[in-house]
Amino acid sequence: MTAIRSRPIKYIRGTLQVPGDKSMSHRAIMLAGLADGSSRITGFLPSEDCLCTLRAFQALGAKITRVDATTLDIEGNGGNCRQVLEPIDCGNSGTAMRLLAGILIAQPFTSRLVGDASLSSRPMKRIIEPLGLMGGVILSENNNGRAPLIIHGDRIRPASYVSPVASAQVKSAMMLAAMFAEGATTITEPQRSRDHTERMFRHYHVPVRVEGLTVTVHGRCLPHPGDFFVPGDISSAAFWMGAAAAKEDSHLILENVGLNPTRTGIISVLLRMGAQIKECIKGGNNGEPYGTIEIQGAKLHGTKIGGAEIPTLIDEIPLIAAIGAVAQGETLIADAKELRVKETDRIAVMAKCLRAFGTEVEEREDGMVILGGNNLRGATVDSHGDHRIAMACAILGLFATGHTTIKNCECVATSYPGFQRHLQAVLDGKLRLNTNRTKNRLTFEPEQTSVRSVPTTSITP
Repeated sequence: MTAIRSRPIKYIRGTLQVPGDKSMSHRAIMLAGLADGSSRITGFLPSEDCLCTLRAFQALGAKITRVDATTLDIEGNGGNCRQVLEPIDCGNSGTAMRLLAGILIAQPFTSRLVGDASLSSRPMKRIIEPLGLMGGVILSENNNGRAPLIIHGDRIRPASYVSPVASAQVKSAMMLAAMFAEGATTITEPQRSRDHTERMFRHYHVPVRVEGLTVTVHGRCLPHPGDFFVPGDISSAAFWMGAAAAKEDSHLILENVGLNPTRTGIISVLLRMGAQIKECIKGGNNGEPYGTIEIQGAKLHGTKIGGAEIPTLIDEIPLIAAIGAVAQGETLIADAKELRVKETDRIAVMAKCLRAFGTEVEEREDGMVILGGNNLRGATVDSHGDHRIAMACAILGLFATGHTTIKNCECVATSYPGFQRHLQAVLDGKLRLNTNRTKNRLTFEPEQTSVRSVPTTSITP
């Protein structure tokens, strides 16, 4: 798949189930792979990113059997990782590289982590320094703070670290290393980042305590084996959520979506924009809540996002920018400088794409100002190998006159391998209908748009 093509539609109606959560799939392999015993992972996301983690753990001595595309049986290595003489290829996955570094620094051997050109341009100093406090040595092979990484593992010690950034990857790398240390390790963040690792530590019986913005891990306790269900990825669901919310006469139901409160910032933003959305939590016995999201289309208006909510929706900002172009009025995105060092410079690339669709955009160092509500025109744009840019532009194409082509879209397989198939079903009006939901169907009453209240945010322009 080298290009994605999109075109305008009248509405989106039906039911959709997106693939499994990427963040949870990575972590489930790692924790089950370090356990002493057998675990089954269901709902696994078979994306390129997650398959890199799967192959890495097979090389490190875990026995992984693919029962089917989304079900894994894992016999863990009990924390005794096997030395890998060849480079461990993390592909395009920053999660794989940063979290594996936390595990490998506690192993009594040397490892080398490599990635593709995009991953090799992303900052790794943010894990090199805190993991270095725990013992062992991590070196940037080219002395530029980026991959490839050379990891000289050793017996590690606990540490206390105050992170300058709210990053679940930094926090998780230290938490994974802390399992092997004698004593308690603490990590404090400036804002709350996604908490999948904390929840999954509890599920796999690794002692962890959360007090405000500080996480404490008590070491010398590796994961116990246990089965884990991976719900649908809300970052993937967000594309259809945003599209249906902004398309009047739409009615979309998204099933079995992860509803972790550190990941649902996208719902809060869409509600502020006037969206009609309801959530219904169905389960969460593995510590991760999941359920149904129901959306009805409406006219949206611009909003402001920034501050502490940014870590809860950092992956969804390209989609928010796209919906900002559709909504009436101004949308301000601030405090999102982290987007400059993702798979691409997402601020610059997304601003360029929006302009190609005919949207007026003011690019800022930490975000952008989008003047929405203008008539959008179909465009040919380049994703620059960024999966979230590619999918956000495909959603924009649903609102633009004429045809839209997005180039360089092989990258979409890193997080959402079925995206083009789902897009085609939306374009053709062939989503599964809601025929089995008559009895339990969520209804919308006047002035009632969600089971949660509409949140507000304060941002300095």
